[in-house]
Amino acid sequence: MKLQFKHQKFQADAAKAVVDVFAGQPYLTPSYMMDKGSGYYQQTITEEQDYTGWSNQKIVPELNDRLILEHINTIQRANQIKPSTKLEGRYNLTIEMETGVGKTYTYIKTMYELNKHYGWSKFIVVVPSIAIREGVYKSFQVTQEHFAEEYGKKIRFFIYNSTQLTEIDRFASDSSINVMIINSQAFNAKGKDARRIYMKLDEFRSRRPIDIIAKTNPIMIIDEPQSVEGKQTKENLKQFNPLMTLRYSATHKSDSIYNMIYRLDAMEAYNKRLVKKIAVKGITESGSTATESYIYLESINLSKAAPTATIQFDMKGATGIRKITRTVSEGYNLYDNSGQMEEYKQGFVVSRIDGRDDSVEFINGIKLYAGDVIGKVSEDQLRRIQIRETILSHIQRERELFYKGIKVLSLFFIDEVAKYKQYDAAGQPMNGSYAEMFEEEYKDVISNLQIDMGEEDYMKYLSAISADMTHAGYFSIDKKGKMVDPKLKRKETTTDDVDAYDLIMKNKELLLDRNPKKSPVRFIFSHSALREGWDNPNVFQICTLKQSSSDVRKRQEVGRGLRLCVNQDGERMDTNVLGNDVHNVNVLTVIASESYDSFAKGLQNEIAEAVADRPKAVTAELFIGKVIKDDKGNEQVVDGDTGRAIYFDLIVNGYIDKKGVLTDKYYEDKANGELKVAEEVADSAASVIEIIDSIYDSRAMQPENARSNNVELEVDESKLAMPEFKALWAKINSKSVYVVDFDTDELVRKSTDSLDRKLRVSKIYFKVETGAMEQIHSKEELVSGASFVKEESASYENVVSASSNVKYDLIGKLVDETGLTRKAVIQILQGIQPTTFNQFKDNPEEFIIKAASLINDEKATAIIEHITYDVMDDKYGTDVFTDPTIKGRLGVNAMKAKKHLYDHIVYDSTNEQTFATELDTNANVAVYVKLPDGFYISTPVGHYNPDWAIAFYEGTVKHIYFVAETKGSMNSMQLRLIEESKIHCAREHFKAISNGEVVYDVVDSYKSLLDIVTK
Repeated sequence: MKLQFKHQKFQADAAKAVVDVFAGQPYLTPSYMMDKGSGYYQQTITEEQDYTGWSNQKIVPELNDRLILEHINTIQRANQIKPSTKLEGRYNLTIEMETGVGKTYTYIKTMYELNKHYGWSKFIVVVPSIAIREGVYKSFQVTQEHFAEEYGKKIRFFIYNSTQLTEIDRFASDSSINVMIINSQAFNAKGKDARRIYMKLDEFRSRRPIDIIAKTNPIMIIDEPQSVEGKQTKENLKQFNPLMTLRYSATHKSDSIYNMIYRLDAMEAYNKRLVKKIAVKGITESGSTATESYIYLESINLSKAAPTATIQFDMKGATGIRKITRTVSEGYNLYDNSGQMEEYKQGFVVSRIDGRDDSVEFINGIKLYAGDVIGKVSEDQLRRIQIRETILSHIQRERELFYKGIKVLSLFFIDEVAKYKQYDAAGQPMNGSYAEMFEEEYKDVISNLQIDMGEEDYMKYLSAISADMTHAGYFSIDKKGKMVDPKLKRKETTTDDVDAYDLIMKNKELLLDRNPKKSPVRFIFSHSALREGWDNPNVFQICTLKQSSSDVRKRQEVGRGLRLCVNQDGERMDTNVLGNDVHNVNVLTVIASESYDSFAKGLQNEIAEAVADRPKAVTAELFIGKVIKDDKGNEQVVDGDTGRAIYFDLIVNGYIDKKGVLTDKYYEDKANGELKVAEEVADSAASVIEIIDSIYDSRAMQPENARSNNVELEVDESKLAMPEFKALWAKINSKSVYVVDFDTDELVRKSTDSLDRKLRVSKIYFKVETGAMEQIHSKEELVSGASFVKEESASYENVVSASSNVKYDLIGKLVDETGLTRKAVIQILQGIQPTTFNQFKDNPEEFIIKAASLINDEKATAIIEHITYDVMDDKYGTDVFTDPTIKGRLGVNAMKAKKHLYDHIVYDSTNEQTFATELDTNANVAVYVKLPDGFYISTPVGHYNPDWAIAFYEGTVKHIYFVAETKGSMNSMQLRLIEESKIHCAREHFKAISNGEVVYDVVDSYKSLLDIVTK
């Protein structure tokens, strides 16, 4: 199996941010004569060629520090990052990227882009540890074909090794893109291997390796700088004579952020669904002193019948006491069922099972919640519960994803090999205690599986894999081939064992294969010190079978499973493939040895630390100085009065409390599409909401409680069979394909007009300002220089016209940005007024960006106006209803339903809840369904999922079949262009597939629905 790579916008944006800093640098590839060294060596015919070095061209003098800083500020403002006041050294650029979104991919892409634009070809990647070094090397290998296809050339990459010095000569003398991967220890080491990189070496003709490298002016890329850059390293890095330093990490130290130009932090990655959603399964020891009786409440099970509970308790058998698991109903007596064990004599009869708060009560008053354990609990017993819970989560996830062709893996971290593998006197391996527990619990869970209809293939899969074959250990291996604990240096938590990492990397693709003969392993045990080497996208459960100590952060623990999973074709299951379903498929469950609350709180504190530079509360200052855009693409900078108006309006609408924290009402109105903003900025509502959403709100990042979704929707077979539903389904299940046929001349005309009306480019000029310090409000203000109050300023415009000796390919850039032909772009540029065109020389960068954006807006409108849909033979099957697993929590976001295709309904907002309640109680409605995410219409602006399909009884209304989209406010200005485009496309789609028999419309309530179907 081969992993597939896709082009993702955020990775391209991060690369573009770096490229744009140096806009105006010409494309040059300088060469020089290398130092050949001294001593005896054989001369060759290709001497001249072998010793021609190729270096990175230095930044041209016209790109002075002021211009570079201006570029940086422009990029920072576009990416909502606080603009830097000065250059932090000559080009220290920082890129923040959350773990699991493809950081290595991003910097490889950046290398290609820098090479394409400026000809730079020498790069050095510095990594903190051998684990990461091996991972980076593997990434270069697996992405090689993918990038070669896109850029038409391959990168030459190697790991620095002080004994293979010919590689360094090749690094300097090779004209293609060259990358050296080096771990910081290689140039920081002391002792006998003391830094051969700085020595004159005989075998290197008395030259120092560092000199040969430094001569190429390499671009340094530092992976995880917070772990690489100690004081010593920072000094040593200077000897490489870097052209610039790019730093990539998910957690930068606050004192070394330098000039940050791109940020995709934990909060944004989660909101954009670029990583898995995290769920936590907690286990709570309630040290109820009243009892020594052991009981563990595994789960509450809800269905149409009365709820049941799955509990584990002690049972006295012929050979001794063992733990058993039973599913019980109210009235179940533990004393009778445990072989009459004394510990259960006092009132252990189940008196109540409650699905609303997932609890069980006994007649003696003891109450347990799902995940609680009481009585005598040894360390071993707790580990056994964790292992069992991991298996249960694994099986549940595997059943859900089986038909999607996704292999599910679970990862256990342990702290000593002996608990997994032991060796007898003859050196024969046997199971350690955890492996024993695993096999016992696995067999028990599998033998008690309740199988549903249509799961025969899954059962076949399970029966093809035995308990002892489905788990494997990945540890360090000694010379005799035995698994051993890895060697750790003092104070370190990760090991340098190259072989162990090699095995993990080598088997990455094999583990993703679902063929039980080739790859039966689904559960993996590994040493916690090898944690950094694990990065398998299909890890869905992580369980740490040791006391989670303070030195290992929870974010590090979950970081190993955050990547989005891949299917059997190696295709990543992201928004492009799954639409809104991403976070239903991609859920990482952490099986913790503590309660949900305690784990979730710890994790959130760490995330809050990581996004510390995001504002925590809404203030008027949050808006002032930010750029907002209205529906037509006009930009304005928010001034003091407008900022205060926006803030005041948020208070009036009850969206923030006294401390500036967002309230429930804000989230509720947002879900219902009913957010109101100050009238001063009503036409820029989307931009204002984007600024509000940049606030760090711990609730938005709250990991899900894996035990809380206690209702799973089941399709009501009798509704599927209803003639009304069959007729509705037959009318809406056709798939369609769209064709766009727009007129280029018309697009050129409209674009020309739009540029003349709206294109305003700011000039580049110096400002001379005088000011005085009035009062100091805070240390931060003093540091940032904000205490100076401006008194007068004069501008000297166009003292510099954008450095005239820097050449721009205006037409080529616009072709790249808009996808139009060169001919069309030339027609547009010839058609605009001279005054509009002359703005180009004032500020070429901005001219290109703004012109492209205006042309793209016109293009989007043209596409929508000229779209037509054709019916295809392909149809959706009813498996779009039966396949997905939809879960909710009763009373929170789920309710029972009578006329819905499923027995319950899960709603996203109070609007949907009200709408569904009305449909459910109305006599005219025959059957309705909230359409699952798998049912979508393709449009040029992305997949679109309609909300509801409704069938009315014949004779009661004029239009029997209806597809509805519920939106809170019907004001079309607020529906935003993309939404409008999708809705327009949906109208065309339903017209095409149903000859007008299905009505599609947007409604904000049941009343407006009735108005449409009865008229």
